[in-house]
Amino acid sequence: MRFVPIFCLREGMIIASDFYGDQGELVLARQTVLDIELIKKIRKFRCNGLYVEEEQIKNIPIVNTINSSLRTKTVNGIKEIFICKENNLPVQKEQFAEMEDQVETIVDVILKSKEMMLNMVDLKVFDDYTYFHSVNVAVLSIGLGTAMGLDKNDLCNLGFGALLHDIGKVFVPKDILHKQGPLNDNEFIEMKKHSYLGFEYLASEYVGSVGAQAGILDHHEKFSGGGYPNNAKGEKISLYGRIISIADVYDALTSDRPYRKGLLPSEAVEYIMGGTGNLFDPDLVKVFIRKIAPYPIGTAVKLSNGLVGVVTDNFESYCMRPNIRIFKNGDYQVKPFDICLADRKALNITIVDYTK
Repeated sequence: MRFVPIFCLREGMIIASDFYGDQGELVLARQTVLDIELIKKIRKFRCNGLYVEEEQIKNIPIVNTINSSLRTKTVNGIKEIFICKENNLPVQKEQFAEMEDQVETIVDVILKSKEMMLNMVDLKVFDDYTYFHSVNVAVLSIGLGTAMGLDKNDLCNLGFGALLHDIGKVFVPKDILHKQGPLNDNEFIEMKKHSYLGFEYLASEYVGSVGAQAGILDHHEKFSGGGYPNNAKGEKISLYGRIISIADVYDALTSDRPYRKGLLPSEAVEYIMGGTGNLFDPDLVKVFIRKIAPYPIGTAVKLSNGLVGVVTDNFESYCMRPNIRIFKNGDYQVKPFDICLADRKALNITIVDYTK
């Protein structure tokens, strides 16, 4: 089994897991053999790829953080809330309640999962960035909170705040929000208002816990100071805000945008580590790099020595050095064998890119 980007799907490939549509409906069942018409159908949906079965690399398990049905329902719910506010329409209490229910379901999935490291590959998409980013940040935040030992109530409050962390952007002028190039000083001042505006909106609507509201307010504060809106420092920044900050930056860095390609996960992890003590809480960074799998199981990668393989296992102590099932050397197929990048003898080998 390996994860294949959507535009690399070919006739004859066999789907290794169920594929769901935008409304959570089952579109294609596991074991479906792809043909041209099915591939065209799949490409109409918002996803970046599918798990497929391959003889030379079989018996690699699929490890999903949340399934695509749950993800899609949550994305659609948050999208409805954003669109209502963008069009000056009231958001019903029931819409927020539904999001709280979705967050609780995500919390239950993560708490029940035996896989400690979060597999984010099934969450990455190329359009509707704001809404998918919101869900990704919620999942990452809940995962980090779980690793810290937060109880279910805290995880639900944290997840709700993370899911709505950017709700204040609906109050930012659209020409600033969607500007492709760098913001000028005045535009940046307007953009920086979004965290306070989001906090103020939920507080005025009596939506979310005090902790969730604080997380929204604080997610752009910096651990050593200099962030916004309050220039808070250290533990004066709410715990939820410190957690959401890491999740927000990681997902933003690894996401493809119209004006730039996303960083490799390893590069994003290095950025997070480089910001330890300055941008981010050092204790939370330590937990984060154990919890997040930069190269999730099933991801096809290219190594610095020219070998190509699929990630089969991750290790908490070595988040950027997984076990790889090699199946190609350059452009040539080889008999599959494993390389553990965490082994001493493999320390000179690194992952240099994703591959097909």
